[in-house]
Amino acid sequence: MTRQGIIDCDVHPTPKSIEEIRSYMKQPWKDRYSGSGRGFYGNPVHGARLDAKPPGGGPIGSDPDFVRQQLIEEYGEAYAILLPRAFCNLHPDPDFATAIAAAYNDWLADTWLGKYNHDGVFKGSITIAHQDPAAAAKEIERWAGHPHFVQVMTDSGARAPFGQRQYYPIYEACEKHGLPMAIHPGTDGMGINVQPSPGYPTHYIEWHTCLSLGFQAHLVSFLTEGVFEKYPGFRVVLVEGGVSWLPALMWRLDAEYKALRYEVPWLKKKPSEYLRDHVRLSSQPLERPDNDQHLLSMLEMMDAEHILMFASDYPHWDFDSPKLAFPKLPDALKQNIFYENAKQFYRL
Repeated sequence: MTRQGIIDCDVHPTPKSIEEIRSYMKQPWKDRYSGSGRGFYGNPVHGARLDAKPPGGGPIGSDPDFVRQQLIEEYGEAYAILLPRAFCNLHPDPDFATAIAAAYNDWLADTWLGKYNHDGVFKGSITIAHQDPAAAAKEIERWAGHPHFVQVMTDSGARAPFGQRQYYPIYEACEKHGLPMAIHPGTDGMGINVQPSPGYPTHYIEWHTCLSLGFQAHLVSFLTEGVFEKYPGFRVVLVEGGVSWLPALMWRLDAEYKALRYEVPWLKKKPSEYLRDHVRLSSQPLERPDNDQHLLSMLEMMDAEHILMFASDYPHWDFDSPKLAFPKLPDALKQNIFYENAKQFYRL
C-alpha cells in the first residue's frame, strides 16, 4: 500500500555508538575502525539542530522514535529516505572502505529498515566505497533484493569525475537492479579525494558554500562522457548539492555542445535533454533569495516540476522545514516536489 504525505529524500540516521557498527565487522577491520567523520571542515558552531538531542540520551539522529516525533509526525511524512554517513569514501585502503560500507549496510538493514520499521516509513540507501568499483558492485548485488533499500549512495568527494569509465561497474549494477545512485557531500577534499575548488578552503563557510562545485563537475562528466547513453536505465539523484546553479550550467553546456558535438559523438541530444529521464535534485539546501518571485522563476527554468524532490536534511543545522523552505507554490508544482517526483523516482 502506498503511503500518502511528504516524501523526504534526505534524512540522516546515526548509530547509537561505534560498537554498533563494529559488531558487524570482521578482523582486522573491527580493531581498525574508530568511528566516522570528516576530520576537518566541521561546523564550528553546531553541526545539528540543538532540539534534536534524544530525550533518552544518545547521539542526535540515533533514536527512531524521536525522529518519528520530530519529523514523520510533525510534518506528516509518508516516507523518509535514509542516508547514513559512513564517510568511507575518504580512506586510501579500498578494502577497509568496503568493510565500513558493508557494516553500515548490515546495521541499517537490521535496525532502521528492520526492527525500527514496523510501518515501512523508512527507506534506505546502500552505502558503497567507490574506491573499488568492483567491490561496490558486489555490495549492490548483496542488497538489491531488499524491500526497503531504494537507492545506492556515495560521497561527492572523489579522485575523478563520476562519468569516467572506472566507475562503470557501479552503474551497471544500479541499472540491472533499477536502483538510482545518490551522490551526497561529505568527504570533498579529504583522504584520497580531490578538493573541487582550485585549492583548500580556509574556513568551513567557504568549504560548505563550494560543495556545489563538485556536483556540477560530476553532472557535466556524466553527461559528456555519455553514461546515460551507455546505461539508459541508470539514474542519479544529487542530494544536498544545491539547486539554483542548474539552469545556468545547462545553458552553458548546451551552448558548448552546439560547437563541440564532434568531440562527444555518442550524445544523441542536447545534454540538458537527458535530465528529465535520468537526473533528480533534492531541494535542501534550497537557495532562498529575498524576492520569492526570483526563486519561482528559477524553479521554472530548472524544470523543478519534473526533477526536484523535497529534502529536509534532518537533523542537521541547516534543516529545511517543509513548512518554511519554499514560498507559496502552485498546487501541482508543490505536489510534484513534495511527493509525486520521489514516488515515481523511487518506485514507492
